[in-house]
Amino acid sequence: MASDDILTQPLGGKAVARRWRPGAVRITLPVAVGGLVGALVVGVSIVAVTGDPQGGEPRVIVPIAIREAPAAAPQPVAAAIREVPASSQRSAQEVENASGVVVVRPDGSAAPGDAVVIRVPRAGPVKLAPAPDPRLTERGRHGTLPRLGEGRLRPLDIYARSEPDGAPAGPRIAILVSGLGIGQAATASAIAKLPPAISFAFAPYGSDLERTVARAREAGHEAFLQAPMEPFDYPDSDPGPQTLLTTSRPAENLDRLSWSMSRFSGFVGIVNFMGAKLTSDPAAMEPILREIGARGLAFVDDGASPRSLSLALAAKAKVPAARADIVLDAVPRAEMVDRELARLEALAKAKGFAFASASALPVSIERIARWARELEARGVRLVPVSVALRGPAPARLTSAMP
Repeated sequence: MASDDILTQPLGGKAVARRWRPGAVRITLPVAVGGLVGALVVGVSIVAVTGDPQGGEPRVIVPIAIREAPAAAPQPVAAAIREVPASSQRSAQEVENASGVVVVRPDGSAAPGDAVVIRVPRAGPVKLAPAPDPRLTERGRHGTLPRLGEGRLRPLDIYARSEPDGAPAGPRIAILVSGLGIGQAATASAIAKLPPAISFAFAPYGSDLERTVARAREAGHEAFLQAPMEPFDYPDSDPGPQTLLTTSRPAENLDRLSWSMSRFSGFVGIVNFMGAKLTSDPAAMEPILREIGARGLAFVDDGASPRSLSLALAAKAKVPAARADIVLDAVPRAEMVDRELARLEALAKAKGFAFASASALPVSIERIARWARELEARGVRLVPVSVALRGPAPARLTSAMP
């Protein structure tokens, strides 16, 4: 094959010679060497000008998303509190408020690092027993009524809110908020804002009481029934239908009480609704208290009437009973409710236990909720009213145990 023949057959196939024709480009060795030298000179020039060895090459710029490292796992609350700088009291307080942890510091401590007691809230609310319990019910003229079960099983014991195991010692306060179940807005506000340890008393006149009381009990509030009772200025002041009267025969009053007790289930006792005159009349009150005790219930006096004989009469009838030491909203103004709450707290610290009542007024709910937020940080614990009615009685003169 001549030197100017060009091979066009793929490697491994039969070679086919093609003769060079005039007009075709013919690359000789000197030309090839000259081209290489020229390309090298141009490349060096581009590098010298741009500083980029790949200058002149086609390129595409693609944005690259930088993914941040995953956040560290959340630390325990106690560790978070320890890591707050000692110089930042506000930051430590914010951590405590956000977590629900109560930090009790010794008097005179200068920094959050001096905390000696950390109380972490329980994971969930205390669960009350389902109601109605078939062991504790019977059919009456007006509907289902509570009764004493076999083995003297009492609604008072089954439906009450139990104290958690290992509850700390120290001053305790029980609060009963009454007048619930009539106004839905007030009832919903009380359930949402007040601590679960606060007990609720429901008037028998609300609509759909069974569901309303069940919702309150699901939130942890133990329930009481308010029975309408005769005040001194009756009928100018009228508690409502089915009021228990001093002029009524005992059988008639017990039938009216049965109507009230049939309105909902799950209550641990009866609370007076008004009733200053009835609670001061032994002849009218004693049969009512005996009926309450026979059904495994307790009686609670809201403390509004200084003439009430309920505790002495309950002790005579061997019925568990308690009377409120303080009515928080006798004067329903914010500053007066605050003053009575401070007095209640001082009484609890002095005696170990104190009991107060209040109505479901918006101002009462708001002030009690605000006061209760840091109560444990001050060394005082909220407990349900049934604490004064079951088991060993608190060391106080305002309760009567069977």
